[in-house]
This record gives sequence, structure tokens and C-alpha cells, in this order.
Amino acid sequence: MVVGQDAVVTTSDANFLARWEQMGRFFMGTSDVHLAADRLCQKLEELGIPYAICGGLAVNAHGHRRNTTDIDVLLTPAGLQQFKAKALGLGWLERFAGSRGVKDTDRGVPIDILVTGGIPGDGKARGVAFPDPAAVAVEVAGKQYLSLGKLIELKLASGLSAPDRLQDYADVISLIRANHLGEHFADPLHPYVQPKYRELWGYAQKPTILPE
Repeated sequence: MVVGQDAVVTTSDANFLARWEQMGRFFMGTSDVHLAADRLCQKLEELGIPYAICGGLAVNAHGHRRNTTDIDVLLTPAGLQQFKAKALGLGWLERFAGSRGVKDTDRGVPIDILVTGGIPGDGKARGVAFPDPAAVAVEVAGKQYLSLGKLIELKLASGLSAPDRLQDYADVISLIRANHLGEHFADPLHPYVQPKYRELWGYAQKPTILPE
């Protein structure tokens, strides 16, 4: 903690200030995560690889503002293979040999690559799988993002199979509120997730009460 003119800034203080500064930049769209996403999308488009940004950045793109420190992107198996063949060593490195995830070497931002046909959550098949990005991507501010319906469906499937992933449910509730979604929004979703959507929709109708 900094106290007075002669105070010493400790390592923990410096780390806190750095995180706080990054958070401020995040909500201005100039954080390391945003810059790394800009570069990643530019490379994927340059290579002609279909993609869809998922995770926290997609949640923001669909109206709920919250911080995130990494990038989730959906590719096909062929797209992943092409990206690794053409981009590794040119600003991106595998996190470890053979890893599906990579790291942006300019900004140090981790990138999780989700692959078409994979299973969200615990990986056990229940009917919901990661789709082909070309079939579900929508353009928001010049980038391709997972559509709102598919984002909610995958977050529900992830939360149902991995109870410790409470952020997925919190995101769904916030997206329902931000987009004024109705209970009928569940109708085109996979039957596996429809009951949980309707349950969370009910919670989303309750007023938000902030602590005093």
C-alpha cells in the first residue's frame, strides 16, 4: 500500500495497480485482450479461416459488460491445423508442445481454441457440441462472434455438466437481462438446456438488489 511521499510500492501493490489499469483499458476497448483479439482475428481472416469469438469477449459483444483476461475462439479441426501451420512462431506459440491453446507473444494473452465437434463442460456427450463457426458466427464491430443463441446454449451446457462453472450461469442471466430475452427464447435451444434456461430466465426477472 502507498502511504505518504516516502512510501514504498510493493510488488503486490504494483501487480494490483497493473490489473486495475488493464481493467480500465478493457472497458475502453484498448486492453491487451482487445489488442490480442484484433491481431488474432486479422490473422484468421487473412488466412481465410472461419472463426467465432466465444467466452467473455462474446458476452461483451452481446451486451453484458464484464472483464475477461483471455480469448476463446471456435475453429474447425482444419482451421486449427491451418492456423498452427501458418501462424505459430509469428506472434503465437503453443502453451506446451501439442497444446490446442496458444499464447499471443506480443501481449502475453492466453487463447483457448475450441474445436467443432468438441463437448462443452466435462466433455461427456449429451447432445450439445461446439458447432461449425461458419454456421453460427455473427459480425459485431468488424469481428465474427458466436451468435447470442448459440452462446447461451453452450454456456448452459457447460454449466449443467460442470457445476463449478457458476460464471456460465451468471453470464446467461446477465445476457437475458441485457437483451430483454423472453422465456420463449428457449424454444430453439437444444432440449437438454431448455429447462435450465427457463429456470435462469425466472431468476433474471427478479430485481437486482445491491448491498448497502
